[in-house]
Amino acid sequence: MIRKKNHQAGKITETERKPSPNIALELKSRQFTYSEVLPMTNNFQKVLGKGGFGTVYLGYVDNRDVAVKMLSPSSAQGFKEFRAEASLLMSIHHKNLISIVGYCVEGTHIGIIYEYMPNRSLDMQLSDKNPKPLTWEERLQIALDAAQGLEYLHHGCQPPIIHRDIKSSNILLDDKFQAKLADFGLSRILPTGEGGHVTTIIAGSPGYLDPEYYRSNKLTEKSDVYSFGVVLLEIVTGRHLLGKQDKIYVVTWVNDMLEKGDVSKVIDTRLQGEVDVKSSRKVVELAMACVSLDSRRRPDMSVIVSILKQCLREIIDYDSN
Repeated sequence: MIRKKNHQAGKITETERKPSPNIALELKSRQFTYSEVLPMTNNFQKVLGKGGFGTVYLGYVDNRDVAVKMLSPSSAQGFKEFRAEASLLMSIHHKNLISIVGYCVEGTHIGIIYEYMPNRSLDMQLSDKNPKPLTWEERLQIALDAAQGLEYLHHGCQPPIIHRDIKSSNILLDDKFQAKLADFGLSRILPTGEGGHVTTIIAGSPGYLDPEYYRSNKLTEKSDVYSFGVVLLEIVTGRHLLGKQDKIYVVTWVNDMLEKGDVSKVIDTRLQGEVDVKSSRKVVELAMACVSLDSRRRPDMSVIVSILKQCLREIIDYDSN
């Protein structure tokens, strides 16, 4: 069964466009003390994940599970990214973006509290260690969810927001496998009148980073599109970003396989042929357009959303025959 999607548009106000340094932290109703965080996480008993910023723990607030990301004091850029993420997530809302529950700023104890996503991240679901691989329909639904989140950032927000760190580990899944974009610490607002880009230092994750942005330092919406294209190839192939056996970059691997003329060879073998050929061909073509080295040849997120919706409709027709 395909879950219906309703596009949600929203705008950032002038105040949110140029937030004061403390805008996020002025919302006292969402502020938790460290003494509240301790019992919330049962003294940080269960670790959900770790990263350069610090550690994420399972917590419990208002009769629901939450994820508590605590900043490591040794994280050089951590507080800057924390403030950026907290401010952004309190300003924008969409069903395909992670929701913030609150935050903690008390001395060296700094953290953000999010809704809990029980099915963890997309990269974990795509892992060959997952005993129950995602179906083709589930994969396309997740791709559409993520695309809709990006479409909202690029076209539903004024001015547009560039996520800047789209990757499979930053796409989280709730109990119904609805995908939500997470980790907005590197996100940037695209200034108006700047020719559709912002010049900034290189930031992002190797393998997902737009080569054009890497060369020019000019960050655009199409930089997110490139990253999304890499994720889409991971979804289609089930391969790790760098093949675990051959260490070949997924974009290079797919391109090499396509030159041999058989689209079916790039589809995750765990799907065992249970894939609609027509939709799979369209998705592969879409992914390769997204990772074009020339950003002008990449589709925008509205086009991507439209194509993915069409592919899902084709799966319904395919299954009904």
